[in-house]
Amino acid sequence: MSTTIVFRTVPHGDARGREGLDLLLLAASYEVPLTALFIGDGVYQLLANQQPELIDSKDHISTFKALPLYDVEEIWVCADSLAERDLTSEQLILPVQTASPDAIRQQLANSQQVLTF
Repeated sequence: MSTTIVFRTVPHGDARGREGLDLLLLAASYEVPLTALFIGDGVYQLLANQQPELIDSKDHISTFKALPLYDVEEIWVCADSLAERDLTSEQLILPVQTASPDAIRQQLANSQQVLTF
């Protein structure tokens, strides 16, 4: 069963990003075919050089670097979401595949499970 985990919220202020990351790592440990997808404000989950300690928040962002160690190789970021926020994939903490909204819609349509955080 293929699963896509969608991150669409900013990393700090609530626990959704951390919860999505925990689920992603747990599912990967069971060798579930996974795609991590970052859209909208979710692209900030991967932005480098954040300082969450300044707002008394825990740093879960650096844990995303472990995804390749868990064999999560399908890491997609919406190209339009990056552009709307004046960001590039080079500013992210790990290599990603940028995708158009049409490619993202196709990925979501082909997934057997879609979980959104």
